[in-house]
Amino acid sequence: MKRFCALLLCAVLLCMALPWQTRAAEMDVNAKSALLMDAATGTVLFEKNAHEALAPASVTKIMTMLLIMEAIDSGSIGYDDMVTASESAAAKGGSQVYLKAGEQMAVSEMLKSIAVSSANDCACAMAEHLSGSEGAFVDRMNERARELGMEDTHFVNCTGLDDSPEAAQHRTSAYDIALMSRELLTRHPDIKKYTTIWMDTIRNGAFGLSNTNKLIRFYPGATGLKTGFTSGAGYCLSATAQREGMELIAVTMGCESAKIRNAACKQLLDYGFANYALVSPDLEDVPSVPVVLGKEKTVPLTLGENRQLLVPKAKKAGLTQSVTLEESAAAPVEKGAVLGTLTVKSGGETLLEIPLSAAKAVEKLTFGDVFLMVLKRAAMAKEDA
Repeated sequence: MKRFCALLLCAVLLCMALPWQTRAAEMDVNAKSALLMDAATGTVLFEKNAHEALAPASVTKIMTMLLIMEAIDSGSIGYDDMVTASESAAAKGGSQVYLKAGEQMAVSEMLKSIAVSSANDCACAMAEHLSGSEGAFVDRMNERARELGMEDTHFVNCTGLDDSPEAAQHRTSAYDIALMSRELLTRHPDIKKYTTIWMDTIRNGAFGLSNTNKLIRFYPGATGLKTGFTSGAGYCLSATAQREGMELIAVTMGCESAKIRNAACKQLLDYGFANYALVSPDLEDVPSVPVVLGKEKTVPLTLGENRQLLVPKAKKAGLTQSVTLEESAAAPVEKGAVLGTLTVKSGGETLLEIPLSAAKAVEKLTFGDVFLMVLKRAAMAKEDA
């Protein structure tokens, strides 16, 4: 009996220690490929055929929106700039806002139409506005994909339409979609002003827009991001949501219906929020390190930028942190010089090491500085006498 109880206790402890791995392995996601990623750290929490190159349909427009936002944030274009639709843009089929050749529309309305209604005509118009032609813009899309490490990706157009023979080569993967989604969300958070819109209008209220991503209305914390559908690609979605400071990216490709696509992404997001937490270690008191032969006696330290840690919720309460500092630093001390480490552990396992760096530069004492110090001390001693 004692042996049975001991075995039962071991089994219970094992299940408690590994609940998230077990559930992830057992999840049955109804999609050709799927992936769940934490936006802050890039940690993959679930994957199914994540590197299989498939047709993404309009999820392609995540890269289109990324390049638009990069142009806006760099100052190359502005939200109020006017874009003129070409005959080529106006002729785009599929989802559209029915641009007419020669029609002008502000960048903000073009971007809204792409993000909310998946407007192919606006995507083409913006591509031509930024690069001179859709072909040149697609070249930049593929270049940016390589920069992001999207090794499963080759873009042929800026829309995801599969209405040409060349479109058979238009491919990406669930993993690569997560990479470009993460870049868009974390580097250009203003895109959420558009991707979180449920219903809106353009052309001074004359044309209505309705978000193709129904999770925006029905999933708590949804922040985006982009749907896609063609008969060849099936139903695809990069769904993003944020709760308690943690933002997740759920990607599904090749689903049989919009209902299945939405349910699969909801399943992934629910799993992530239920089992993981994002922790940002911090220090109550700012440490400092003595400086030898410096114009200042000490140099204050600051935490490095890599300060976020994704942990299973079961481990969150047991996290500990400790600080290790250099005994001293010899002047001159450069700003950013690493002089210590903040270590985060769970039990005996080190989960994260964050560098503690000099918050400012400290110059070395010169001969003149030392001479002046000696004179001041001599004067003070004379006054005391």
